[in-house]
Amino acid sequence: METSNQLLAGKVAIVTGGGDGIGKGIALMFARSGAHVVIADRAASAAEEAAAEVSRLGRRSLAINMDVRRPEMVKEMVRRTVAELGGLDILVNNVGGSPRQAFLDSSESRWLKIVELNLNSVFFCTGAAVRAMIEGQRRGSIINISSIEGSRAAPGFAVYSACKGGLDNFTKTAAVEFAQHGIRVNCIAPDVIDTAVTADLRGNPNLDRVIPLGRIGTPEEVGGVAVFLASDLASYVTGVTILVDGGTFAACGWQREGSGWVNVPRPDK
Repeated sequence: METSNQLLAGKVAIVTGGGDGIGKGIALMFARSGAHVVIADRAASAAEEAAAEVSRLGRRSLAINMDVRRPEMVKEMVRRTVAELGGLDILVNNVGGSPRQAFLDSSESRWLKIVELNLNSVFFCTGAAVRAMIEGQRRGSIINISSIEGSRAAPGFAVYSACKGGLDNFTKTAAVEFAQHGIRVNCIAPDVIDTAVTADLRGNPNLDRVIPLGRIGTPEEVGGVAVFLASDLASYVTGVTILVDGGTFAACGWQREGSGWVNVPRPDK
């Protein structure tokens, strides 16, 4: 995917969970758009490899092996970013996730772990980043990676969906609170994106039935939206959630059948 190398020229970005998947796609799109990128990831080798790819694109990079659930590590991540790259303009809160499990099979400890990963981490990272942006007098951009599951029922993902719904609302509230500092806060909500987590869906012939665009998305396509939100093209955009889902949410259960669409497939289909 092509992008102008001037859209984010000279900006400094942190992408949490940037070592692979959607996070890496965003990090590389940022680099292609002119930004210097910090890759923060629990997997040290993945962070190093992604940072090396950023460097090969002619940008400065930094790989930080850390856990966004630990506030002291988050503060150190931001401190190093400012000290070594000169400031902070963009934060992407990308870390999150949850395996499928029926609600009645879930435990209290599992609930708390999923909340810790999907919400606590955003609280820690956003707080540290915004303070650094204000201190550095940067009119920054926070981008939260939510999910289509924050806006619809998702059997087996009750806790995860609750977290993503909360993240969507946190985005709105943070956008209003930080507006006085010139800091924008927006959200991207993907559906099925081609990563290791969704590898079993590659080539599935039923994708054409449930996704209007007929295919799963790519990390770079999520990255393209992130570039827009981080750039001056979106200078008057804050507090919004953009779905990156190939039209799935808009279809709202309608499925392709032959040359048309149905909301209840016929028995023989």
